[in-house]
Amino acid sequence: MPTLTSLTPATLSQLGHRFGIDYLHLEAAPDAPIAQGSVSDLPLPPALHLTLSDLEVRHSYHSRSTQSVPWFVCVVMDGHIDITQGQKRLTISAGQGLCSHFTPQAPLVVEQPVQRRLRTLNIAVLATAPYTLPIANAPQLRAWTLPPALFTQLLALSEHPLDDWRQSLLWHGLALQLLGYGLPTPPPDKPTLVSDSRTRERERLAQLHDTLSRHPLADYSLKALARSAAMSPSSLRQKFRHQYGCTIFDHLRRCRLLKAYQQLEQGHSVQRVAHACGYSHATNFSTAFKRQFGMAPTAVLSRTNE
Repeated sequence: MPTLTSLTPATLSQLGHRFGIDYLHLEAAPDAPIAQGSVSDLPLPPALHLTLSDLEVRHSYHSRSTQSVPWFVCVVMDGHIDITQGQKRLTISAGQGLCSHFTPQAPLVVEQPVQRRLRTLNIAVLATAPYTLPIANAPQLRAWTLPPALFTQLLALSEHPLDDWRQSLLWHGLALQLLGYGLPTPPPDKPTLVSDSRTRERERLAQLHDTLSRHPLADYSLKALARSAAMSPSSLRQKFRHQYGCTIFDHLRRCRLLKAYQQLEQGHSVQRVAHACGYSHATNFSTAFKRQFGMAPTAVLSRTNE
């Protein structure tokens, strides 16, 4: 998206609609700047979205997430922000980051206080499968401190524009480093006694998850999937969501859209890719694609043809 130089309630509303965020406590007039500076973003295939902001905050404002992504990482380069999720509240200052998994029921609320300079980097992980990342089974929020060398690299790279292919490669590598440091370490398995039936059940769910990931364009029905997993449809819905933090068809939709991204990069038309992913109308496909990746399918095609 183009770099913004002024954030008003109207432009924040547009950003919020695009990224699934409600902006709260906007006391300024509708066309008065709440913040001045720049906000720019860069989709990083596969399944990452990076947003870089450098603002002078003139009126304090809050943002509240309304959607969910597998993981969200925010790093502060200058200034500070206040974070709330449920009963947990954190202040993140320069050189620190936060990692969160949030849901509409357990949203992430961020307060941007008045300050002369607030520089942040946000990374939204849209799918865990491409990077074999851990899956959050419940909402969580943690803060962490960047290694000095990584923070120095981040500051240096932030001085360059995002719209050059070489910068995209550098940002992709940096984003992966930040995820490596910022995502939580899963706790060690406890030596609990698990029945053979429970173990087999988890294995069947894992096999089903893997099948959907590897063959997302096949036709599936809940009844057939439940039969293959040796469960009832209602039991499969409940247990899949408990194990993976999303519904079966949410996972399938993300896998199909990721496959669509790859096909667009290969030069296939939007209409053909939409049909292959099970969408009768390209318009509905474009809406879902933009919601997932923050850019229209035609933008991927345009980048491919450059």
